[in-house]
Amino acid sequence: MISKQDLQAVHERIKPYIHNTPVLTSRLLNEMSGAELFFKCENFQRMGAFKMRGAANAILNLPKEKQEKGVVTHSSGNFAQAVSLAAKSLGVPAYIVMPSTAPQVKKDAVKGYGGKITECPPTLPEREKAAQKIMERTGATFVHPSNDLDVIYGQGTAAIELLEEQPDLEVVVTPVGGGGLIAGTALAANYFGKNCKTVGAEPFEADDAWRSLQSGKIEENATTNTIADGLKTQLGEKNFPIIQKLVSEIIRVEENEIIAAMKLIWERMKLVVEPSSATALAAILRQKEKFKGKKVGIIISGGNVDLQKLPF
Repeated sequence: MISKQDLQAVHERIKPYIHNTPVLTSRLLNEMSGAELFFKCENFQRMGAFKMRGAANAILNLPKEKQEKGVVTHSSGNFAQAVSLAAKSLGVPAYIVMPSTAPQVKKDAVKGYGGKITECPPTLPEREKAAQKIMERTGATFVHPSNDLDVIYGQGTAAIELLEEQPDLEVVVTPVGGGGLIAGTALAANYFGKNCKTVGAEPFEADDAWRSLQSGKIEENATTNTIADGLKTQLGEKNFPIIQKLVSEIIRVEENEIIAAMKLIWERMKLVVEPSSATALAAILRQKEKFKGKKVGIIISGGNVDLQKLPF
């Protein structure tokens, strides 16, 4: 496992390429939850999500000769944008495989950040096959959106910043999709917190991480019928052991709870957040007794919302 010093070094390395995002509070949401909530607003991160951190760290960690040949990833959204922008900031070519069904707004954003898009049919084998072809043609290095240690360590820096500002947090709650954010957060809480627990939030409709912790092996989702489109992916063999060791529990939430929490954040905090981000608040409101009277950090994972498809 990475040391505290090495994780701190990751934070220092990526600082020139990321924003130290604000931490906001809401008296009303504190009253509703019975806890003291501190929202780490990664919706204000460059490209609108925490994934900029992991992408920057992964590319910075490549040797010069590999950087020159570029990086490739497959993603339908935020990680595609993160890799494109991080690569552009570092003068590195970025090849992005996107499913043909990805929203046009996300494709446009990737192009705007300088990513070279290859479209493919919307299945994981097709995405992997397209990425493999690009690697063979260009010599580019593959960067996985969540199952890559450099990505995981980069994602953990959001929680480092949160704990620098609020060192007495007792719990940090994050959404769980591919597992990169929660694994990185758990490492940061373990090293930089004072007995600070990490809790995950996940939709019932895509609860592979909850089931994986129950069974002790990586489970797949039979269905992913959730509004939280960023949480449809599954855990990987690099982040799962960290999650098993350092994550206290995962709380599952209903779709109507995600929508209600998202609406609350929009209305009460005036923050544009995507449904995936709202799962963390939904989990706290669902199980208030667990968090009552505690200082709780929430990672607001991103704010890249398709405004044509708001759920309220």
